[in-house]
Amino acid sequence: MRRNARRRPTGARRATFASVALIMGGGGLVAANFYASAHESNDSGQNRTKSAATQIATIKCPDIGQQLADVPDKARAGVDRELANLDKQVNEAYARLTSTRKAQAGDTSFVQNAILGPLKDKRTAVIDRIRVDIERLGGTFDDSLKELANCTAVAADQVQADAGQNNGDQQPGGEQGQNDNGGQPNIGGQVGNGPVADDFVDITTVQPNVQPAPRANGSASTGTFSVSCGVNENNNFNTDNLIVAPGVNNGARHTHDYVGNQDVNAFSKDQDLANAATTCSEKGDKSAYYWPVLRLQDGTKEFDDNKLGGGAEGNAGRILKARTAEITYVGSPTSKVVAMPKFLRIITGDAKAFSNGTANANAHWSCTGFEDKVQLTDKYPLCPQGSGVVRSFAFQSCWDGRNIDSANHRSHVAFADAEGNCQNGFKAIPQLTMRLVYDVPTPTIENGQVKNPFAVDGFQTELHKAITDHDDFINVMDGNLMNKVVDCINSGRQCGTGAAEQPQDEPTATVDAGAGSGNGKGGMNQDTSGNMNPPQATPSTRAAEPAREGSTRDHSAAPEVDKASSPAGEVDKAPLSAEQKASTPLSAEQKDKAPSSTEHQDKDKAPSSAEQKDKAPSSTEHQDKDKAPSSAEQKDKAPSSTEHQDTAPSSTDQGEEPTEAFRNGSDDSQVTGAADPEASSVASPAGGGAPSTEPQTETQTVAGDLAETGTTLWPAMIGGALMLAGAMLLLAKRRRRSV
Repeated sequence: MRRNARRRPTGARRATFASVALIMGGGGLVAANFYASAHESNDSGQNRTKSAATQIATIKCPDIGQQLADVPDKARAGVDRELANLDKQVNEAYARLTSTRKAQAGDTSFVQNAILGPLKDKRTAVIDRIRVDIERLGGTFDDSLKELANCTAVAADQVQADAGQNNGDQQPGGEQGQNDNGGQPNIGGQVGNGPVADDFVDITTVQPNVQPAPRANGSASTGTFSVSCGVNENNNFNTDNLIVAPGVNNGARHTHDYVGNQDVNAFSKDQDLANAATTCSEKGDKSAYYWPVLRLQDGTKEFDDNKLGGGAEGNAGRILKARTAEITYVGSPTSKVVAMPKFLRIITGDAKAFSNGTANANAHWSCTGFEDKVQLTDKYPLCPQGSGVVRSFAFQSCWDGRNIDSANHRSHVAFADAEGNCQNGFKAIPQLTMRLVYDVPTPTIENGQVKNPFAVDGFQTELHKAITDHDDFINVMDGNLMNKVVDCINSGRQCGTGAAEQPQDEPTATVDAGAGSGNGKGGMNQDTSGNMNPPQATPSTRAAEPAREGSTRDHSAAPEVDKASSPAGEVDKAPLSAEQKASTPLSAEQKDKAPSSTEHQDKDKAPSSAEQKDKAPSSTEHQDKDKAPSSAEQKDKAPSSTEHQDTAPSSTDQGEEPTEAFRNGSDDSQVTGAADPEASSVASPAGGGAPSTEPQTETQTVAGDLAETGTTLWPAMIGGALMLAGAMLLLAKRRRRSV
């Protein structure tokens, strides 16, 4: 039997093999780790950029209220409360969106699964309750509305691209960099929900876009009637929405200025309005005129900073008081006007136009000295030194002859057509026009960031876009005064308080804004169709600001606002020409160009949220399955079915200072992720400004810090340790052999 001649390795050889194995293994780990890191560093940068670009900035939901056409009178109170409840649910979803950024960063499906999915379920339950309420009282419900329960998420880069959509030349803007809330999309503004630099435009760079008003015919009513109601010296604010969300505290979710009637809140009845005090110099005018406040986002903590409708819902900054608030009624270019019915309600503009698109938008922004040349719709103007910011409104001028309100708060009134004619049997009524002038420090834009911006109050999901501006009116003139208004307008006279003493704005800087400047004194005229029209040698019809009567609402807690009084200048009032009769009240200085904009008919009824005590359970037969029951909602007193309670989570529904929110027409475009492209900042500008669509990278995590190095290079460190151990073992073995 042969002996196995194979020699077993000695201890020295084993040590050598082990050393070589350690060195080779360690080297392999190091090489593999560095190879992988070289490729991942590139990808990770791209992924982080992509992540930052796709962060969700806001939520867009279709406006159900705008689509309702057949709501029985007895069902309206309950339906309005349910519509307000839909707003509350969206508001709560947005709050969850902004408070779960870390979870969203770690799970790409978080927003859909944890926010949009549950929101759809809650909205579906509310829509079904609305259906039951309507059908129970004999109305008809369009089942296709159930499809509007779905909401969409809007990425931060889409918000920037939408903001940059402008058909006129403008000063370049960019992403905001003022807020860095640990991953919060950089939407800018004092509390992180806008506006951004791209929401502003230097008005001197915008091409003239105001179109001429329709010519008046022989039947035209060319007179004007001015009313002086002050600029809310009484600091009368609230966040209710009497027109759209009666009976719902904080139905508007933003704050409004009130002039005229001083007893307007969510629970006011027509008789309350008729018995209220008024700030108007015409004592027979107890009409309610109200609009969302304008704020300067300079870090100021207002009286409502922690309240619902105020800072707690994204409306922060110093409330600005208008220098002048001109209220003028004008006639029709094609016919005589008839009296408005008492308690007629009209909303112009769309508080949710960023989500809904331009169908009902009727915002007009300009600067004193430019109103007859440039009107902006979805941009705030950067005015030259000495020029004030101007907000203009022209309400619908055609009435159906029967109703003082409608199910969607829109269809009972309408704008005239391009020639100034009322269609579908509607009758021409005195057209209400308003012009608000503010002394606002011009924001500065540096490195794509806007400092100390100003913005209109609104729903926080609308990101304070300029296009969401809107105005509200309830006619509470007594019969004698209304007849006086009609007679004055139809006879071609200029009447009303202050008609002979029109105040002028402060002198403005002379700026060449291009062609179409008229005679230098004219103002922007508005026809009854809502189109913006250039001035036509018009007389000033600005009402002087009267001393205010004692208000029933002198809020001691109200913020101290700028009370710059308007200069008292007297302007000769030349009679209006037939063409101008359809135009907005002219301002002495700028020719009062308040635009009206026919294209966007006012359907602004975005249901305001019934978040606070949303009391109206809408249908008795089916119980709300919204997952988070809201105690406040369940207290809803509305007689619309107390048996089924709204379970949509109502977070902290407390009736803070009320305000008014509008219903916005909801159409298919609302469901898209980006705002309607038609919402161009300039009504009809020339030239094109390229929107900024670059992904936002400011919010992404910076690569290369110590923690990241430790987590990505540990294999290399282990490999190095193995190589070192192998080398030391080999060296020790050689030393032993040499001894």
